[in-house]
Amino acid sequence: MSRTGFCRPETQRPETLHKAMRYSVFAGGKRLRPVLVIAGAEAVGGTAERVMPTACALEMIHTYSLVHDDLPAMDNDDFRRGVPTNHKVFGEAIAILAGDALLTLAFRLVADNARTADLGAIQAVVADVAEAAGHAGMVAGQVADLEAEGRQVGADTLDYIHVHKTGALIRTSLRVGAMLCGATAEQVRALSVAGANLGLAFQIVDDILDVVASSEELGKTAGKDQIQQKATFPAIHGIEASRARARSLIAEAEEALTAFGPRAEPIRALGRFILERKA
Repeated sequence: MSRTGFCRPETQRPETLHKAMRYSVFAGGKRLRPVLVIAGAEAVGGTAERVMPTACALEMIHTYSLVHDDLPAMDNDDFRRGVPTNHKVFGEAIAILAGDALLTLAFRLVADNARTADLGAIQAVVADVAEAAGHAGMVAGQVADLEAEGRQVGADTLDYIHVHKTGALIRTSLRVGAMLCGATAEQVRALSVAGANLGLAFQIVDDILDVVASSEELGKTAGKDQIQQKATFPAIHGIEASRARARSLIAEAEEALTAFGPRAEPIRALGRFILERKA
């Protein structure tokens, strides 16, 4: 990744910006989105090497969203991944700018994938990622989430929030790896279905863990959803119904992967991980 400039030393000006960017990207985490990019590529016969820049790009977009999500104007969180949040270490202004820099650098990384994919595929991936991350995807979900705080909302609104805020980027992660490796339209459609189901299931489990897990297990403040009166699956449907919905979604994802045979086993394993995770 050195060609992209991301691995510039923290001593390079502006030092604080580079420190803040690296602080959140390298703070740990599940790396689910880059793993899905690679798994999508492998499902259609590609390799991790062919999609690594875009895999890293999806993690940077996810990280930027967390940095901004933790800000006082949004969820006002003090801890993320077991360490103080970015704005607690570097201040709100630098945290905002670090998030901005990670988002823009992500698209530089997607462009870097032109070394292993044709320009048509790169154009399609840029459009796909931009839609998933922006006003039609993750940002839309975040707005709906903020507007729902402290209000009674229905199941449709809850699904809209989760599908857009979390599901869109997960769905796209699985799609774009395959797109960069010459997937057919039918293969992309199947991976889209699987990715959409994985994404919604992931957020449902996240909602459940906020209720049943400890702050130490989560690496962030537990019970925050209830404190902020957020729209969540346990709040609207209850814990057991939420778990049943997550299991059903993972089963539907596995069904969508049938045609890929053993090459989709890593995706199936990720589905099992989503259901079984404790943090």
